[in-house]
This record gives sequence, C-alpha cells and structure tokens, in this order.
Amino acid sequence: MDRSVKVFAPATVANVVCGYDVLGFAVDQPGDEVIMRIKDEPGVVITKISGDEGRLPYHPAKNTVSVSVQHYLDHIGRPEVGVEIELFKKMPIGSGLGSSSASTVAGLFAINTLMGNPLTQMELVPFAMKGEEMACGTGHADNVAPALLGGFVLIRSYEPLDIIRLPYPEELYCSIVFPHVDVPTRDARKIIRSNVSLKDAVVQWGNVAGLVSGLFLKDIDLISRSMKDVIVEPVRSILIPDFYKLREIAMDNGALSFGISGSGPSVFTFTRNADDAQIINEKLKKHFLWLDTESISYHSPINSKGPIILD
Repeated sequence: MDRSVKVFAPATVANVVCGYDVLGFAVDQPGDEVIMRIKDEPGVVITKISGDEGRLPYHPAKNTVSVSVQHYLDHIGRPEVGVEIELFKKMPIGSGLGSSSASTVAGLFAINTLMGNPLTQMELVPFAMKGEEMACGTGHADNVAPALLGGFVLIRSYEPLDIIRLPYPEELYCSIVFPHVDVPTRDARKIIRSNVSLKDAVVQWGNVAGLVSGLFLKDIDLISRSMKDVIVEPVRSILIPDFYKLREIAMDNGALSFGISGSGPSVFTFTRNADDAQIINEKLKKHFLWLDTESISYHSPINSKGPIILD
C-alpha cells in the first residue's frame, strides 16, 4: 500500500444558468491540491493549509476535507487508519467555483487511492456531499459530482441519488471571471424565491430539457438558446455589479451564453473556441476595472478527467 499521494481536483461551474442544483461541469483551472500521508497513529489530522489567508480551520471536525475523509474511513470499516493532510488552496474561496468541493474531492480521491480504490468515483459522491453540507448548509452535488467524475453532470434526483454524465460538444470553451465581491453561498441561497409561478416553471423546464438535449445532440445553437434562467438568476444577479451590462459585453463578443457560476460572484460564458473565451475575459475584466473592482479570469475547455494524481 502506498504511504502518500498528491492529488489535484478541478474547479466546477454549478447550476449552468437554468439547472439550479442539478447541472454542473468541471474546468481545467483553477483547482486545489492535497498531499495525504498514512501515519502510524489513528486519526485524521490537517498539518498544513496554504493559500487560504488563514480562513480555513485546522480542527478535523470542522474542515470539509478531514470530515469527508473520516466519513469515508468509517464507511469502509477502517476507522483506525491515521492520515495527515496538507491542503493547498490554488483557487479563490467564495468564488462560486466550487472551492470547498475541489478540496473535499481531492481529499477523498487521495484517501481512496491510498486504500486501494475500494470505491468507485461515483460511490465517493455522497461523502463529498457531506463536505458541502458543512461548507454551505446544503449537501448538493452539482459541484462535487463533476469535480469527482469530470465532464458535464446531471443530478436527476437526490433521493435516491441518481447522477448521469452527459456528453457535450468537445469544442465548447468556458471563460470565467471572478470579481472580488463577497457573495457567501449561504446568503445567496437565502434570497432565492421559495414559491415559483407555473408559467416560470414551464419556461425553466423547457430550458433545462433544451440544454440537456443540446448536449446530447452536440447542437451548440440549441445549447446557446436554452441557457436562460427565469427563476434564480433574476434574484442572484443583484449581488453582482452591473450584471446585465456584463452579459451584453459577453454576448457582443461571441459568447454563446452568459450566467452566474454557482452562487456567484463568478460569471461564466460558453464560447466556440479559446480565442473568443480569452477576448471575453479581457473585456469583462476591463469593465470590472471601470467599476473599481479587481477580478481574476480563467478559460479552459470542459475538464473530462476530474481529479488526477500528480506524483
């Protein structure tokens, strides 16, 4: 049995405009890294956290990585196993890009590797959801599932958990801009309407079905015209400065879609190529500067691999 492993897990875009809590996909960058070592003494401990500006807890009962790893060890009947964890935050916290998810997934992939892979990556999803529940109050899977499985993912049902990996056009590119605006996930969930009109629900169902159909058919135009949200985005967009002007800029520069990544404040677009994605990022960052807001940008294809071993 290996005694140590280093793992990278990717950031994710959840909701994907119209698919609130049921759609998500992984991207190549950013992401988080974990180094995990087996130790002789029982217990899961965190020995190092970097890149978090001191915001994440070391206490194993309060960190999403250690909590998920302990749940995993209990489940496979190895609670006596001792583990040391080093966490390297390579992506911004509170970005709407699945920061807690990437850390948790890296940890679970690492411990499963060290234990000889007794569980499939699909079987690891519920343990990652435990981490999400601790991080943001709700154990949703639209970040952790694509981070674990790679690609584009649909959560058809939560009870029972039913997750489907979807095909997608390989030429789809994603551009992401993270403005330095504070939008805590718990707060962003609280402002969502609890009652929805039947008219809006019908529009939303049609768009989700259209998006999934477009992915299967690899019909980029269908994907583009299906990515509209009449339920969540109209409320959450108020938390992002000049949201509708940003959308106009993106669409005028070749974007196929524009929306909020997760609960925000990051925004993302789909494009047909890397060049368009980079141009859109530059235009959006320039507009944020005009708003006196610093931002970070990324662009990548959809990540089909999920977590990977780095050494």
